[in-house]
Amino acid sequence: MKLFVVHKDTVIIYFLILAAICSIITLNWDTTAAVFETMAPKKDLPIYCVQKEDKICAISFDAAWGNEDTHTLIEILKKYNIKTTFFVVGEWVDKYPESVKELADAGHEIMNHSNTHPHMTKLSKEQMQKEVTECNNKIESVTNKKPILFRPPYGDYNDNVVSAMRDIGMYTIQWDVEVLATVGNSLYKRIFT
Repeated sequence: MKLFVVHKDTVIIYFLILAAICSIITLNWDTTAAVFETMAPKKDLPIYCVQKEDKICAISFDAAWGNEDTHTLIEILKKYNIKTTFFVVGEWVDKYPESVKELADAGHEIMNHSNTHPHMTKLSKEQMQKEVTECNNKIESVTNKKPILFRPPYGDYNDNVVSAMRDIGMYTIQWDVEVLATVGNSLYKRIFT
């Protein structure tokens, strides 16, 4: 068994040093906080969920390719009194403006999923903003409403994407896979079985 003997003067010195450090931090809290804030990297994240008091789920769809099931989907959502958000690609709006109008007229939100469905992280800030602005213009021309939400194609985002979208007044949205799987599974069973 080892026994350590600490002299009373050593304990007092360590206590005074600790008290001095605490005093400096307390008296200069703004500076100390700024140092810690600078040292800790900040990640610019998209919105994954929104805190609500009610137990609700937001359902969304991405529309980038065909429109064969759009009318059927609108009817199913109507049957169950479900309103959702459709993230559409600008090229899809060009091909199927009547589907975009039908979705909007049914009370669903039409939001932005880019103009051409690129990997946003491979684009410059200007290219990202152009992709989203062009899609916004197409959506607004059909629905008379300017989108404020953007879902990156492939879920591909980084700090630059989120920041570039914020600079043009857009909120970047992501999905939560666990919730998506659970809700999607129960909704599928409810509708199709």
